[in-house]
Amino acid sequence: MKRKAILAAGCGAALLGLGMLFTGCAGPAAGSDGKIHIEMVQYKPEAVKAFEQFQKKFNDTHDDIYLTIDSPNEAMTILKTRFVKEDQPDIIGIGGDINYSNFLDSDMLMDISDFDGLADIKQAYLDIDKNLEFVPEEGTYAVPYMANAAGILYNREMFKENGWEIPKTWTEFIELLDTIQASGQQPLYFGFKDTWTCLAPWNAMAVDLAPADVCQQVNRGQASFSQEYREVAEKIIQLLPYAQKDPYAYSYNDACTAFARGESAMYCIGSYAVPQILSVNPDLDVDSFVFPASDNAEENILNSGVDLQFSVMEDCKNKAAAYEVIRFMLEDENIQIYLDEQNAVPCKEGDFQLPSMLDGMTEYIREGKMADYQDHYYPAEMSVDAMIQTYLMDGDVEVFLKKFDTEWQRYNRDLIAKVKKYEEEHGSTVPDEREAGEEGEE
Repeated sequence: MKRKAILAAGCGAALLGLGMLFTGCAGPAAGSDGKIHIEMVQYKPEAVKAFEQFQKKFNDTHDDIYLTIDSPNEAMTILKTRFVKEDQPDIIGIGGDINYSNFLDSDMLMDISDFDGLADIKQAYLDIDKNLEFVPEEGTYAVPYMANAAGILYNREMFKENGWEIPKTWTEFIELLDTIQASGQQPLYFGFKDTWTCLAPWNAMAVDLAPADVCQQVNRGQASFSQEYREVAEKIIQLLPYAQKDPYAYSYNDACTAFARGESAMYCIGSYAVPQILSVNPDLDVDSFVFPASDNAEENILNSGVDLQFSVMEDCKNKAAAYEVIRFMLEDENIQIYLDEQNAVPCKEGDFQLPSMLDGMTEYIREGKMADYQDHYYPAEMSVDAMIQTYLMDGDVEVFLKKFDTEWQRYNRDLIAKVKKYEEEHGSTVPDEREAGEEGEE
């Protein structure tokens, strides 16, 4: 099996000991009890209570399989360390982002096209996963489980008291910001001291204003960020006059606290921030709406990505048992347990009770009208969050866009060469539009 450089990156000798922490997991030694042992490592430590419940429930209801679920704080580092040592778990629970792309590109994941549970997954999330492939792969390599959503969180009580309406277009949004500001109240609050939060409005606007596959288009030499990201860049900077003074002095926690205390009417962030906000003010009535970055309301879509998905490792020796574990995770009752605890969005079709703070996004979720976070395609080394923060501070859009193009070529040189080689050998990575249209007519 190939073990490409990505798995060794950052996994020097100092990290090798970490893998020992999760070798020889709790429970009977493999085979000594006559059961098939399946180990899952999942990367969301904040969901450890739910996974502890899942582990106990599974083991109480299965006589032939023993499941161990690890939820370490540094899951990705530990996973990469274990991959180097060829000590893989059977199943990994990771996000639908560039880490998944790298693992797939390194031939670490099993093709699970024959898993029956895929038929119940919303097509939008299966498509999002497909788009994360560096080059087209035959088969399916992950089961999307949970998603999150990003846009605008708003204080529902404050909106009701002032008679403010939810905006559907960019013009309406700017008018709302002006109205709130004229009333002497604070429209927005940002925590840009933590650079990653700069990606929240960026991602939420980009899904409306840039192609969902813009990164792939650039890799194929068919587009540039200077062209496709210009409107996003020009609009995001227009939000600054409506936020608190010097947003770069305040952290994510500061912004969550301020919004929780009613210091702003809105907060541009993802649904993942709600637990933090409610920990400050459990009585806050918070709802959300899709970021209206376009002046054509039909072009505005939900920014939603796969927050947690399950992949079976290529080296897993008990595929049927691994499938049984994932099948168990997909049971409606277990999905609802996760939703209730984590305020998440289910990737599975079904009549689930969504968190109230997603009321304003429910229509988009049910219709599958969504697109992935743009930063799920950005290499970490490029530090796009810091680039956006710098741009917001100096305001030079031309310098920012030029740097985006330049840095992308620098940090994606090998990937761009890989795409070029693939297209030379297999033809374009873009589906034939004529054939796609014919399939749609059928």
